[in-house]
Amino acid sequence: MLRHRGIKRTPRHNLRLATLLGLTAGFVNAAGFLGFSVLTTNVTGHVALFAESIAFQDFSTARMVALWMFLFLAGAFCSSLITTLMDKNSRFSYGLPILIEMVILLFTAIYGHTFDATIASKEFFAGGLLFAMGLQNALVSVISGSVVRTTHLTGTFTDLGIELAQLIGRKVKDLSVLKSKILLRLFIIGSFMAGAILGAYIFYQWGFQSFYIPVFVLFFALIYDLFRVTAQRYYHNAATALKRSINRRKLR
Repeated sequence: MLRHRGIKRTPRHNLRLATLLGLTAGFVNAAGFLGFSVLTTNVTGHVALFAESIAFQDFSTARMVALWMFLFLAGAFCSSLITTLMDKNSRFSYGLPILIEMVILLFTAIYGHTFDATIASKEFFAGGLLFAMGLQNALVSVISGSVVRTTHLTGTFTDLGIELAQLIGRKVKDLSVLKSKILLRLFIIGSFMAGAILGAYIFYQWGFQSFYIPVFVLFFALIYDLFRVTAQRYYHNAATALKRSINRRKLR
């Protein structure tokens, strides 16, 4: 799901990736908005807010919004840099950005209750979540070859609309590939929406401790991938050893 890239990657890997990390992004988007009154998984709306602040000469708010946009960019940059520099050790190349994201979400879960709605507090907490979502968005994009993006739905809805039109028009060479793409878009949208609904509901029940949920989801993604790869290696080595043993007996 996380380790496979290029030709080794299958639509099933992308579906698993979209489901788990789309769920995480949707959860953070809803819980972050309820907790800090800020959209923390994309920067599109912040551009309008930045422009409005400049127009009304509210430079303190403009500076804060500019910082949020920069932090999302910084998160994407750091994630991409890590995966590029550590490409030879693929386990750590994807694991480190997710671990950093987990630390940020864990910090929010523990200390989010200290949020006091001041500019400095908003900059710190909302900025941290935007950095984390920048990390995740770039990581998912790199792993999937820009096929999956999980922190916003604008491009996903656009792609889905195009592909549905192609499906109806039937002007495609490979219908199975098109259906696979449509299924992936539906999984991304469904997972993000499910995460958002879950995030809103649990935040009203638990408050900032609800951020433990996406931490658990990310931890599960890491452990699942690690044990799956370990199990595959074990069975591969066992099968290889068995074949060698059988060949030796035949030679005797």
